[in-house]
Amino acid sequence: MELFPPFEPHASGMLAVGDGHDLYWEVSGNPDGPAVVFVHGGPGAGTAPAYRRFFDPKFWRVVLFDQRGSGRSRPCASVHANTTGHLVADLEKLRHHLGVDRWLLFGGSWGSTLALAYGQAYPERCTGFIMRGIFLFRPIEVEWFMAGMGRFFPEAHRRFISHLPEAERQRPLDAYVRRLNHADPAIHMPAARIWCGYEEACARLLPREESGEADGPSTLALARIEAHYMAHDGFMRPNQLLDELDRIRHLPAMIIQGRYDMVCPPNSADDLARAWEGCDLRVIPDAGHSAMEPGIRAGLVDAAERMKMRIRR
Repeated sequence: MELFPPFEPHASGMLAVGDGHDLYWEVSGNPDGPAVVFVHGGPGAGTAPAYRRFFDPKFWRVVLFDQRGSGRSRPCASVHANTTGHLVADLEKLRHHLGVDRWLLFGGSWGSTLALAYGQAYPERCTGFIMRGIFLFRPIEVEWFMAGMGRFFPEAHRRFISHLPEAERQRPLDAYVRRLNHADPAIHMPAARIWCGYEEACARLLPREESGEADGPSTLALARIEAHYMAHDGFMRPNQLLDELDRIRHLPAMIIQGRYDMVCPPNSADDLARAWEGCDLRVIPDAGHSAMEPGIRAGLVDAAERMKMRIRR
């Protein structure tokens, strides 16, 4: 299945959530339909208009928003008062603000992490979950990002590590956190470009044509906020998302997972699906991590269509 044709939001705004943060939000699709909230990845990646197109606008009330420090939310790239607990609370404030009773959580990569964390905090406000590229924020998953991906993408990992002085290469996450949070753009921007370039190089089964290194506020937001969360174990207890699965196990869940996802390898999706009776795990045989790869894209649209049958107006 292909993406739905482009459509525009019929409402948008900024929501003050405290701590000096204002979140961008928008609503599109059917104003009277079941609500679905798109939970973007990163953390720090932000949303894009194409993400509306996973959903049938005649059926779904589609909510997109940018998390703290991300996208059009302000201040950009801020890690002040930016934790999983804050983001879960922000989602609930947004639900109240929009007058949504219950909504479907749709998230990939870090978006799957935050969707699960929110669902376990507010299970009564969820109708179900559609997830991609499962990331449970276990130490082994962070270690895989920092080093394991280099087994398959040695050139990209070499560039990632070589940006650091040799004395700091044994603890690259700490070294990147220091650089990404440095006040001087001459220090934090090169580090951000290298960090994002490393992730981008590993994100697809077939890498995109070289288009030069990304730059600007969105690059800094993604790199700085990702590193911030990784340095703090996702601001969650060890194994929290699997340990508290009973709180949402009764809700429908669908996972679309790329077989060759090198950012979020399939074992995490398998672990989650095996622990969640009734969870529908579909592995796409010719895809990596990106939501916009053809197989993943089609799988997500299909999941949203199939979820219609599970959601009652």
